[in-house]
Amino acid sequence: PLAAGDGEKDVQPHCNLQVYTYTCDVGKRENVYSTAERVRKEVGEVSVLVNNAGVVSGHHLLECPDELIERTMMVNCHAHFWTTKAFLPKMLEMNHGHIVTVASSLGLFSTAGVEDYCASKFGAVGFHESLSHELKAAEKDGIKTTLVCPYLVDTGMFRGCRIRKEIEPFLPPLKPEYCVKQAMRAILTDQPMICTPRLMYMVTFMKSILPFEAVVCMYRFLGADKCMYPFIAQRKQATNNNEAKNGI
Repeated sequence: PLAAGDGEKDVQPHCNLQVYTYTCDVGKRENVYSTAERVRKEVGEVSVLVNNAGVVSGHHLLECPDELIERTMMVNCHAHFWTTKAFLPKMLEMNHGHIVTVASSLGLFSTAGVEDYCASKFGAVGFHESLSHELKAAEKDGIKTTLVCPYLVDTGMFRGCRIRKEIEPFLPPLKPEYCVKQAMRAILTDQPMICTPRLMYMVTFMKSILPFEAVVCMYRFLGADKCMYPFIAQRKQATNNNEAKNGI
């Protein structure tokens, strides 16, 4: 949820690029609005907004502290409202801009054990789609939107997550660089939505047309029904170890 740096400027002499970075807790709307004002004053108007911050609690629902549930919703979902409200007005005025929502495949279909994360990503997807329709209704065709829904990305965020071992070779965690390339291609070509890998389109389609019990059978076949359980157990063990080290 935090962006690195604090108004620092990095000059690249070979390509004459200037990169500005700011620290901002996107889960707090006042922080977002004040940082957006700094950006406008020090850099200028933002024409490309990428909502990418994400957190996960790593607890079963009844074992998850309320504060962590609220944090997941604020960072993964509510922040999209604040950043969009901060930068969309100028985009509307100029009829120019691009809003990118980095959601997740778990914003299109769900799994057990990560209720807060799924709810937040479903919320982000719903927000993005509604906003896209609003821009179309307002005939602001100069403002593009792209929804990015990747499968499990190998960043360590969901370390331990496992599907059925026979399926894993065909559906391994995605490399971050690959996801970035796919997302950038979609953005540069004004693609409204990108699911990575393409198999996610099929899973989403099947989930939409099949009865719930058939979806359960499909999940069990893929090992997706309890794929998060090893991840949650690993997080719980790590938490217990830290508590033991700290004498709590």
